[in-house]
Amino acid sequence: MMNLVCVGACYLDTIIRQALPPPPNPRRVPHYPEEDSKLRATRLQVRRGGNCPNTLEVLQQLLQLRREQDGRGVVRPYLVSCLPSPESPAVTRIIDSFGADTAVDLSRCIYRLGSTEPASCYVLRSEASGSRTLVNHSDLPKMTTDEFATAVDGLGDDDTWFHFEGRIPETTLQCIQSLRRSNSRVRGVSVEIEKPGRDGLEDLAAEADVVFYSRSWAESKHYETAQQCVRAQSGLARRASHLLCTWGSEGAACLFVPSGNTVSCPATHPGQATRVVDTVGAGDTFVAGMLFGLLCHGEDWDVETKVRFAVQLATCKVQREGFDGVGADVLSCFDVASATQR
Repeated sequence: MMNLVCVGACYLDTIIRQALPPPPNPRRVPHYPEEDSKLRATRLQVRRGGNCPNTLEVLQQLLQLRREQDGRGVVRPYLVSCLPSPESPAVTRIIDSFGADTAVDLSRCIYRLGSTEPASCYVLRSEASGSRTLVNHSDLPKMTTDEFATAVDGLGDDDTWFHFEGRIPETTLQCIQSLRRSNSRVRGVSVEIEKPGRDGLEDLAAEADVVFYSRSWAESKHYETAQQCVRAQSGLARRASHLLCTWGSEGAACLFVPSGNTVSCPATHPGQATRVVDTVGAGDTFVAGMLFGLLCHGEDWDVETKVRFAVQLATCKVQREGFDGVGADVLSCFDVASATQR
C-alpha cells in the first residue's frame, strides 16, 4: 500500500451559465456584459472544486475499480487543505461531495476555527463562446510549513507520494525541501505549474520528480506548443523524470527525461468529433489519470500508455457535467495493448 497526499486549496464553485445571443459575425467571440448591464443566467450550480479535490474525486473512482478487479487497495489518498471550522455547513458539504463511501481521507486537513466561509470560486461560462471566467476569493489563512509538517506526521511506514498544487510557491518549496531532508519514505513529488505570473513556480519544478505545466503558463513564457514547453523546461527541472504539458483540444505532451523521448497525444483523432460540455476540472482530471498510471501501473504501462490514458480521461470529462462516472467509462474500455479506446 502506498500513500498519496495531495496538497492544495479546496473551493466551493458557483458556476453560472450565461446564454448570450450568437454574434452577427461567427468569427467574433461575444463579450461579457458591460458594467451596469443585466443578463439572465440560464443555470446556476454550486459544487465542490479546487485542483487537488477534483483530482482526488476522479482518482478515487479509478482506485475503486482497481480494487474491484484485484481485491486489494494500491493507494491510500489524503487531502491536505485549509478548511473553515469543522462545524460549518460548508465543511459538511465538502465532505459529502466525495460520497459516503469515499476512499479520500480528509482527517489531515487544516481547519480554521472561527471561520465559517470556505474558499469560493465563481465561474462565469458563456454558452455562445464556450469561454469561462473565474473569480476566486478566500479569507482563510494560508497553510504554513509547520502546519504541513504536523498534517503529514505519522503517515506510517508506507511509501508516500506528495502532489502539490503550487499555489503558494515559497511555502510549497519549503515543504518539499523539508520532506527531502527528513522523510526517507518519500516515493516521489509532483507539482502543478499553472498560473501565469506567479513567482517561484520554476523553483518548485526544479525540486519535483513530475511536473505538470498548464497551457496558459506555457504561453506566458512564449512557448508555442506543449512539446516546446517540456523540452525547454527540462534544463530547469533538474531532478524530474516526467515533464508534462496539457494543450486543450490538442491533448498533451510528455518528456520522459531518462530516455529523452517526447510523447505527444491528441485529445481527438482525425474525423472524431468531441462535444464540449464542461471544461472545468479537465486539467485536474488529466493529473488524476497520470498519477493513476504512475502509482498503479508504474511497471506494466509505458510512458505513452500513461499519457494516452490521462488524455482520454480528460477528453471524456469535458463531454459531461462534473466528474461522475468518468473513471469507470474510460478504464472499462481502455485498451492497454494499443493505448486506444475500443
